[in-house]
Amino acid sequence: MSDPATLSATAAAAQIAAGKLSASALAEAMLSRIGKREKTLKAFAHLKPAQIRKQAEAVDAALKAGRKLPLAGLFLGVKDVLDTFDQPSQYGSPIWAGHKPKSDAASVALARRAGAVLAKTHTTEFATRFPAPTTNPHHAGHTPGGSSAGSAAGVGAGVLHFAYGTQTAGSIVRPAAYCGVVGFKPSYGTFHRAGMKVMSESLDTIGLMARDVADVAFGMTALSGFDHTPAEPTRGPRLALVMGPTAADALPETLELIERVSFAARAKGATVTPVTLGAPFTEAYNLHGHVMNMESAEAIGWELDHARDGLSDVLRERMEWALAEPRAKLAEGRAAFAAAQAAFPGAIQGYDAVLTPSAPGEAPEGLGSTGQPVFNTLWTLLHVPAVTIPAGKGPKGLPLGIQIVTRRGEDQAALTWAQWLARALDG
Repeated sequence: MSDPATLSATAAAAQIAAGKLSASALAEAMLSRIGKREKTLKAFAHLKPAQIRKQAEAVDAALKAGRKLPLAGLFLGVKDVLDTFDQPSQYGSPIWAGHKPKSDAASVALARRAGAVLAKTHTTEFATRFPAPTTNPHHAGHTPGGSSAGSAAGVGAGVLHFAYGTQTAGSIVRPAAYCGVVGFKPSYGTFHRAGMKVMSESLDTIGLMARDVADVAFGMTALSGFDHTPAEPTRGPRLALVMGPTAADALPETLELIERVSFAARAKGATVTPVTLGAPFTEAYNLHGHVMNMESAEAIGWELDHARDGLSDVLRERMEWALAEPRAKLAEGRAAFAAAQAAFPGAIQGYDAVLTPSAPGEAPEGLGSTGQPVFNTLWTLLHVPAVTIPAGKGPKGLPLGIQIVTRRGEDQAALTWAQWLARALDG
């Protein structure tokens, strides 16, 4: 067999299920690859080879005993805002250095139950703005995005089959696009958030990254218990091209990308129709910052009261701003979210999905910023499924992504049309 670390998640799972590959052999191949990349990549907040080998050995023993483990031996990165009982959970903050919970987060328990081999990936501070040390797997001088930095970079470098991310504004879709992988933000509430360091009650959503749509669908099916397998459409999709309230933020490479993707989709039988969303959506978008930051100030109330000096300057400034805002602004924001959520199905009536940018452009240079979530925020507050797929390169040779969005609850459809579009782009 060629290097097992090069196998997709679905291919590796098939090899393990057929008895042609052991979890331990896969672990050795993956550890070898990690050893070659991690010094520069810095994807992992915690990874101990001995612990990885122990997990793989336990998977092999369970398989030998006849247990069915759909993700047996596959490497899954756990963003370090999700608790793990056997690894530190530090939330990207020095305040929580060395913290060891007694239990797994609910989403982590699902992954462990399915037989995945787990390691912790770097997050920005409390999944907010202050960057993680992680670099972009395609160019170490560029950001991998955030806040799910280690998760996206690990999948993009081929050292993880899957990775959990979380999204409050754009923290799954944007880093996945920057790192050239598929990022799936499912409908709000798909994964239970018990054991997560939640920052925004109205927004935080746990999702999954993988190398391609088939792997994401496979992982989501195994973890959620709901079938996410893409269908095989008999026609092209009816796509609503939505640039959203931040259309002016699209860089030239993204404008060219939209034209190229639209042309490829139409050539394969899709219709692509520009659609402008109305006032309810702009109002909700404009209030996102109030809801996100005011709820975050509630979430880290203990840290603000007892460990404020341990917060970064940028986070402390945002939290102090949020605390000074009138409480009525939070209620106004939540009401605006509800109004936009109610209006969305009607706004895209007659369309199968929305086609929209994943990010303003390719990953910005430098590690001081994780980029802007302006093309993700609206879809997060609408609680709808969104998936980004790789769609070529930008002017500096870094990955670009394109995003498919569907109505809340239409998660399988989102992956179906993302798969269709990926094939259309492949010619």
